[in-house]
Amino acid sequence: MELILLYRTTVMYLVILAAVRIMGKREVGELSSFDFVVAIMIAELAAMSIENTNLPLHEGFIPILTLVFLEILLSFLSLKSHTIRKLVDGSPSIVIANGKIIEHELRKQRYNLSDLLGQLREKGVANIADVQYAVLETSGELSVMLKSDKRPITLSDLGIPAKYEGLPTPLIFDGHIHYQNLHNLSLDEEWLRTEIQKAGVESTKDILYASLDTDGKLYISEKEKSKRKPATKY
Repeated sequence: MELILLYRTTVMYLVILAAVRIMGKREVGELSSFDFVVAIMIAELAAMSIENTNLPLHEGFIPILTLVFLEILLSFLSLKSHTIRKLVDGSPSIVIANGKIIEHELRKQRYNLSDLLGQLREKGVANIADVQYAVLETSGELSVMLKSDKRPITLSDLGIPAKYEGLPTPLIFDGHIHYQNLHNLSLDEEWLRTEIQKAGVESTKDILYASLDTDGKLYISEKEKSKRKPATKY
């Protein structure tokens, strides 16, 4: 019996994993109401299929795959039709405009003042009067746009040109060299080993993480057991 449950659980896990990958990438906090319902139904169907050993496992796949198909179909239709997108995902609501709370929108969304103030604090906003607009997104996330005189000063505001900063390229993960990234940068293993030795590290096996930024600076973070000094950057 235990082996049957182990087998059914493993197979169902792989099926659910494949289904989630097929449905696409989206953060849990950004799930629409339809996505959330589908996720709950898939979880419930999977649990029933695992527990009910009298039900052939392949029959449990049918309702799950049907939900996946409906999810993909509605997602595709939502891309093509604004009306369907609004029905499935809803629409954003402006809850603050020009520093004034839109009370009827709060009531309409059943969104209380405590929730509003809490999400404003999470955005680093203490004073509602500083807010130009606050929009409650369809995911439940609050987007905040501060008034122009309350926004942080940027280099653009000061007329100072800023140089390009791209993403650092990982070169070592947990002691293992990422050869593809080295190749993409037209570098080789010999160069990497030479550079880490210059930084006082004997072997790549001693490195937890290393990356190269767009300025050509190598960042190295050593493993705890081999760490002799803080992470270096040169």
